Amino acid sequence: MTTEGASVLIRARMWIDGAERDAADGQTIDTFNPSTGEVLATLPRARAEDVEQAVASARKSFESGWGRLHGDERARILWRTGELITKHAAELARLEALDTGKPIGNALAIDVPRSAETFEYFSGWATKIHGETIPVKAPFLNYTLREPLGVVGAIIPWNFPLLLAARKVAAALAAGNTVVLKPPEEASLSCLALGRILLEAGAPPGTLNVVTGVGEEAGAALVAHPGVNKISFTGGTETGKHILRAAAATLKKVTLELGGKSANIVFADADLESAIPNAVRACFYNQGELCTAGSRLLVAESVLERVLDGVVSGTKAMRVGEPLDPKTQMGPLVSREHRDRVLGYIAKGEEGGATRMTGGPREGRGYYVEPTVFSGVTESMTIAREEIFGPVLSVITFKDEAEAARIADATEFGLATGLWTRDIGRAHRLAHQLKSGTVWVNGYNLFDAASPYGGYKQSGYGRENGFEVLRELTQVKSIWVGLK
Repeated sequence: MTTEGASVLIRARMWIDGAERDAADGQTIDTFNPSTGEVLATLPRARAEDVEQAVASARKSFESGWGRLHGDERARILWRTGELITKHAAELARLEALDTGKPIGNALAIDVPRSAETFEYFSGWATKIHGETIPVKAPFLNYTLREPLGVVGAIIPWNFPLLLAARKVAAALAAGNTVVLKPPEEASLSCLALGRILLEAGAPPGTLNVVTGVGEEAGAALVAHPGVNKISFTGGTETGKHILRAAAATLKKVTLELGGKSANIVFADADLESAIPNAVRACFYNQGELCTAGSRLLVAESVLERVLDGVVSGTKAMRVGEPLDPKTQMGPLVSREHRDRVLGYIAKGEEGGATRMTGGPREGRGYYVEPTVFSGVTESMTIAREEIFGPVLSVITFKDEAEAARIADATEFGLATGLWTRDIGRAHRLAHQLKSGTVWVNGYNLFDAASPYGGYKQSGYGRENGFEVLRELTQVKSIWVGLK
């Protein structure tokens, strides 16, 4: 992969069996710089033949390469990968900013260091995955082995390519699996860099293969391949349903981390000095292109005026600009199509009777949308029900705790919820009651490689991070040994 500057075309190649590859038929796709709309990179357009090569490479490494390494050897390589991610932090952050439009400051502060931390965390698990002995009635010794699945197909979206790849790859490798990674067609560059970094860290060729291209071709071929034992997918709910149906043909395991329409609840007794700026960040961090974005701000009627004034002021103060500018707080959306979709939701908000307090379209080149706040939103409005995945905040009022909980759960999604209160009883009561995979109390968008993450309802099933993900990346074998 070569690059000479932000406006110069990047020529990228796939990563299969420890080497760069073009697509078998030589076809490519273009990706675009979100801040200018100009072509940024050309990527190989992988199809079934390329996926076949990648899966064969991963299978070979599972059987005679990575899969043969002892846990302590895998641990050292994973830890070294984390160190190399940190070493290449500036390059990786720049690729993320160019490719996705996210501010480089965010990539340097969050995406890159947390990717490194993820590999370092899972390196510790590589020596600690084990079975147990079970006291059975018969005169037999019964014990279990927890074994890797084999080849894992990982499919990720474009909002956090490096970090989401790290989550899936590090955990799968720690458990002894090998991986074929299908990065997003809009933003594949950091994932390709990760392939090189793992090889540099000492992983055998084929441990991680990266196939670029469009989902309907490369992604579909990966899901359908009988040599893939599991698919781990992060992305849209409808795509997740399609993957689940396709994976049924080969009965492969599937983990789905899908959409969200998260509520962020501010009670009258909350510390508003903390809740208000956090409500702004909860919705607009990463341009609102975040599965857990707090896009529904539920506010107690008695403090609505103060909260709304603070949120609007904080939103207006956000610095929207070029992703490579260290002072930028919000960059462009990832693509022209996505920008137009978000602008369509803003139009629906106004048509539905909500009041746009600030934000909306932004003139000029690039795929920018100003961070937008709507007041007077009711729970039946489109902008309060559907995932926008962009910088649009809907402010909804509630009268009491029961109504707040009802509105928060009145959605097909259940990924995350935030709540702000000084009442410890209320905090625990609601945390138990809410149908949500994660509940944050007096905080928002808090993540750690050790803490399980995933959704309820149509936000998917299965978990990432912590030991919970290792349960889903291994299978249990029961062994009986006669004692007579």
